[in-house]
Amino acid sequence: MYGTLAGALAGRKVPFDRSRYTATAEGRIAGVGKTIRIVSITMHYDVTVPPEHREAATRALAVHPAGCPAHESVKDAIAVDWHAVLRLGDDVVELRSEGGRT
Repeated sequence: MYGTLAGALAGRKVPFDRSRYTATAEGRIAGVGKTIRIVSITMHYDVTVPPEHREAATRALAVHPAGCPAHESVKDAIAVDWHAVLRLGDDVVELRSEGGRT
């Protein structure tokens, strides 16, 4: 999803500093019999874009899961959502996927 979001931003001509663009993944597991199962995954993004590109960056965040092969492969078996810190000049906005699941 990290690369897919970067591509969605670039496709919308949203300038961003790739060296400061970060993502971490958080997974939750549950025991199933004698093994474990991944129950959910949350992607956490931190990206800085110029304030005038807020709308395009917000749209890229909203649609990027549907363009990600990994997301599309597991979405029916594992709850996948995202959280983003979007830095827009002096403003910092936090966004989340709708319903906690993309």
